[in-house]
Amino acid sequence: MIRKSLISLIHVAASIQRWNDHIRPWNGFSELDKQAHKMVYAYVLGKCEGEGRYDRLKLLEGGIFEFLHRIVLTDIKPPIYHLLMKEKGEQINEWVLNELRGKTEGLKGDFYAKMCRYFIDESYAEKERKILHAAHYYATHWEFEVIYPQNRTTYDIEQVKKEVEKGLASCNTFDGYSHFSTNPNLKEFLSLIGKLRYQQRWSRAVRTPNTSVMGHMLIVAIMSYFVSLECDACRERLINNFFGGLFHDIPEVLTRDIVSPVKSSVKGLDYIIKDIEDQQMRKVIQPLVTEEIWKELEFFTQDEFASKIMIDGKRLTVSSDEINEKYNSGEFSPIDGELIRGCDHLSAYLEAYLSVKYGISSEQIQEGYHNLFQQYENRIIGSVDFGQLFDYFRI
Repeated sequence: MIRKSLISLIHVAASIQRWNDHIRPWNGFSELDKQAHKMVYAYVLGKCEGEGRYDRLKLLEGGIFEFLHRIVLTDIKPPIYHLLMKEKGEQINEWVLNELRGKTEGLKGDFYAKMCRYFIDESYAEKERKILHAAHYYATHWEFEVIYPQNRTTYDIEQVKKEVEKGLASCNTFDGYSHFSTNPNLKEFLSLIGKLRYQQRWSRAVRTPNTSVMGHMLIVAIMSYFVSLECDACRERLINNFFGGLFHDIPEVLTRDIVSPVKSSVKGLDYIIKDIEDQQMRKVIQPLVTEEIWKELEFFTQDEFASKIMIDGKRLTVSSDEINEKYNSGEFSPIDGELIRGCDHLSAYLEAYLSVKYGISSEQIQEGYHNLFQQYENRIIGSVDFGQLFDYFRI
């Protein structure tokens, strides 16, 4: 069972500001955005390592474990955090796991037990830890490159620069790292994706906390993973649903967020917009990534809210109920676009809910909140009770 407290905890990351003792972009850098960018880096670094040389499920689960760990410890400065972990890591991990127990023990798939092992047994997911370590430093370096020019006179900035560079230098611990570090196109792709940190959700409404498209994608990815656990998804389905959620909005880096009222204002406009997005993806993103990455991005982003399987190399649209009944197996490479869509709407619903709870509302926020609740009231998708998830957050 997915608990209300766990969903609420995930959204706390949007309020944790990074580099908050430095000059930074007006909308800041949130921990949610950093963790989202980190997971995109981890995906690409894993692809550079090569299929069969690491475990994709352990990689994404490790990313979720580290994300939750970081939220519980809030915004401790990295040097202090690393010092604390060096001196008292075992006790800190034990405290964090105790804090997360009540929020995560109800999840299927032995989630809590796996998380405990991840933080207690250093030999578990060893390769995946190395990939996530590199992803962490690359995402941090991307941020630092943005803030450094404005902070040249800030106290200790050169020491921070040395620490970031030292962190990057410590990442060459797996074969795929050298392939990535010498590939400028992949770095360009990840820098491009970083622009989603600047694109604000609900751009026509004042609300708090602000969330970016980048942060929203990670929330959808994590929730897609959790709801997939609820319907006993096979391994490949868990992986596809997480990364399908993580990448579902990347065309917006090329077109910006076109709000739903605009898409639905003219009959057929949404199809035209989708066609333009596909053209831009092929024009801008395809040349920057490997063929393997491009094929997966196509699979994730074309008809991203349709549930799909692969049979004999052909993509077929089915329902999530059908996947549960007949195609819940790795051989079909199933992905639940319907579940991802439900998590996408749940994320938007929570964004509206939190703003209203914090006392900042508007006609658009109120309308979005009530429309989404009515759409999902008593609704079940692929055996997952979305009605209950939405009902957790009734005002």
